Amino acid sequence: MYVQNVQIKNASGLHARPASELVALAKGFESQVLIRNADDPAAVAVNAKSIVRLLSAGLNAGANIEISAEGSDEQAAVNQLVALIKSGFGEG
Repeated sequence: MYVQNVQIKNASGLHARPASELVALAKGFESQVLIRNADDPAAVAVNAKSIVRLLSAGLNAGANIEISAEGSDEQAAVNQLVALIKSGFGEG
């Protein structure tokens, strides 16, 4: 398992458009990819390949999230998802 933490920088958080970008990227990997709100100790990790689960996690601007992956391409999956989140999804 490979894990990294990253902060959501775009002002609108993970609303529908950036969440769909994240899901599309996650689906390109074989590994199981999970995302969890690291600011909430009670938060449950959700499947990053499910738009419904991701939106239900309520990941707002400034939230620190944990991205974990397990599988043959786990490091690439986490690194690319972290890079996407750090980019702010093109929302200047």
